[in-house]
Amino acid sequence: MMIETFTALLFAHVLADFVFQTNWITDNKRRPQVLFLHAFIVLVTAQAALGTYDAPELLVLALAHLIIDAVKSFGGFRKLSGFLWDQAAHLVTIIAVAAYAPTLWGTWPDTALPLMAVAAGAIVATRAGGFAIGLLMQPHSLRIRNNGLKGGGWTIGILERGLVFVLILADLPLGVGFLVAAKSILRFGTASRDQRTAEYVIIGTLASFGWAILAGFATQALLSLLPPLEIAAWLP
Repeated sequence: MMIETFTALLFAHVLADFVFQTNWITDNKRRPQVLFLHAFIVLVTAQAALGTYDAPELLVLALAHLIIDAVKSFGGFRKLSGFLWDQAAHLVTIIAVAAYAPTLWGTWPDTALPLMAVAAGAIVATRAGGFAIGLLMQPHSLRIRNNGLKGGGWTIGILERGLVFVLILADLPLGVGFLVAAKSILRFGTASRDQRTAEYVIIGTLASFGWAILAGFATQALLSLLPPLEIAAWLP
């Protein structure tokens, strides 16, 4: 039952950190009330994902999340390394809770688990990937002239990582090569006029595609440990 509990808690975590955590919450985490608000969201999403509302282990999980976020916020860890260490610490606490209380899962049908795994993987590939790649490219972005649409790069990144994620889950890795080629052709005119822009595009593209590929393979590995994904079971 540990893998079931882990999957549900992972799904709850990515919802709390990358869907329900707004820019306002992120920007104001040094305020204790905002930090506690985020921990409350972590608790509620974990309870909802597991269908369990009176487990003290979930309170411990929310408290651990609060402590980790407080260390990150007050420690000023705003670079990519801080983001990765923060998420690694959260992952360790999720594994620890799932190992200590593997029977927390059991209220919802097991057919929900693969859907949670796919949803979590998709959010990690797209939303979490956007933050990670943004932090990676932040030192270079000030040296690049951006005449494109406002938020265009973010949207393109979300779409390309989403497509890569789908291709990996569909066992069509060759399709990723076509996406890389297509983006290279579309970006050739802009990048060829400026070496700095070309290197910026190459680094960002490789990082974005690599993140989505890793998210896709990690999701595949998790799905191999869960019941088969049966969409028909959820249809009326």
